[in-house]
Amino acid sequence: MEIVEIKDKNQWEKFVGSCQLPSFLNSWNWGEVNELDGNKIWRMGIVEDNLFGEKREENTKYQIPNTKYNLIGVALVIKVKARRGTFLFCPYGPILESRITNHELAYRTFFDYLRKLAVRENASFIRVSPLLENTEANLKIFKEAGFRNAPVHLMHPELTWFLDITLPEEEIMKGMRKTTRNLIRRAGRDGVEIFQETGINDLENFYRIHEETVRRHKFIPFSFEALKNQLEVFKQDDQISVFSARYKNKIISSAIIVFYGDQAFYHHGASSQEYSKIPSSYLLLWEAIQEAKKRNKKVFNFWGIVENKPSHPWAGLSKFKKGFGGYSREYLHCHDLAVSKKYWLAWIIERARRIKRGY
Repeated sequence: MEIVEIKDKNQWEKFVGSCQLPSFLNSWNWGEVNELDGNKIWRMGIVEDNLFGEKREENTKYQIPNTKYNLIGVALVIKVKARRGTFLFCPYGPILESRITNHELAYRTFFDYLRKLAVRENASFIRVSPLLENTEANLKIFKEAGFRNAPVHLMHPELTWFLDITLPEEEIMKGMRKTTRNLIRRAGRDGVEIFQETGINDLENFYRIHEETVRRHKFIPFSFEALKNQLEVFKQDDQISVFSARYKNKIISSAIIVFYGDQAFYHHGASSQEYSKIPSSYLLLWEAIQEAKKRNKKVFNFWGIVENKPSHPWAGLSKFKKGFGGYSREYLHCHDLAVSKKYWLAWIIERARRIKRGY
């Protein structure tokens, strides 16, 4: 097996689209967003030699044009420069073709390449946030490669809430918490209107409420410029919308929804305290779910939640998400591989931050 650079968007998207429930963090466009943010990226392909030039369809489905190699996995890698140190980050990756049998060799090939790349790029550590279920077998892959649990609370959601939206709308409604159903209907009776756009004005409205939400829940937000980059890149492929709830001619809640693969992602949300008794967010998400169904998506991904942590800052938001019905899936915790002694300074800083925030 070897690592090659993937330069063709169609080839990348075809492979990612064949995998089960990939994230928009695996998309070609997420790489574009990170480049606009000023980060250096690599789109890596894990390939294996197509021995004997076999031409069976299953062997050549992802064959790299004009080579003897078959593509069996991909990974977006981002060089992150932070005050605590420089590191290589792989969000929700690598993702592998489900029919390959030697997953261990694929991961080992990828990790070995990352080590060498980290040295060349003067990175003190490698961080991988796997899109793998939290099982002993999957954990073993990382432990045997020398990885350790990252000291951060998370880089991307590790406990995620999903809703099957292939069911009829009536069935989805029946699966909701009774309170959620009632609040959706009440918001409509109260005169809340929902609309979706992709303009800069809509993003500005979102960000105004988002800043208020950040102050209330005390989390680290994306910058406006970063959200603008996400909007501009994903809207080129009609993969994003800003949903806004209007009440008395005022935007009181908003959400950014990303449509990718078979999923719709509740990527960012915000609500104003001014009309906190008006349940606009419930109607807003229901409209987003209906839009996802129109786009033939199969799953609505509510992003991260917490469970059995009533004092956690996300406890109320998690209850809100779970009220729509669905199920959870737990992924492996983010893992680090130290490349130099500088890693331990970053470890201390991140550990201290996590303790201070109470996670």
